[in-house]
Amino acid sequence: MDSLFIPLPPSSKNRKAVFLDRDGIINKVFIREGKICSPRTMNEFEWVDDINEAIKRFKDNGFKIIVVTNQPDVARGKIAKEILTAMTDLIYTTLTVDAVLVCPHDDADGCNCRKPSPGLILEASRQWDVDCRKSFMIGDSWKDMDAGKAAGCTTILIDQYYNQGAKGDHHVKDLKEAVEIIVNR
Repeated sequence: MDSLFIPLPPSSKNRKAVFLDRDGIINKVFIREGKICSPRTMNEFEWVDDINEAIKRFKDNGFKIIVVTNQPDVARGKIAKEILTAMTDLIYTTLTVDAVLVCPHDDADGCNCRKPSPGLILEASRQWDVDCRKSFMIGDSWKDMDAGKAAGCTTILIDQYYNQGAKGDHHVKDLKEAVEIIVNR
């Protein structure tokens, strides 16, 4: 199974981007059996506070907004592709993102698009003519940070109780603080 790339047509080329993880950054995560999990139904899909304002500020400052997300529940048979597509469509119709790239694989698949590999970021940077050295990766896991670093991005980790020990170039308490770092750089 290949990665799913569902782009909107580019309106103009830009050399810098903010890459956003999906779960925990755009939408809230769930705890199932003691583990952090993605939503599996549309009813579970809930926006993170201030996501619209954050994206607006990034766009106002000339950044492309590209979502890069691991969704192994597709390969594990825990979510149908149609539900994942509906969630992606909701992101496109609600937020002003430029692209959503999804890795539907599990660890055993050995793909290069599953974070911590930088494949999704590198694919997006080629598609959108983005210079990763001028770009940022915002996430809530070590996999996000490693993928961003490997691609050459500045990494911003949103600190959560479940990501202690993860290392990013910046550690912030919330998305608002990440926005301030990026737009004031």
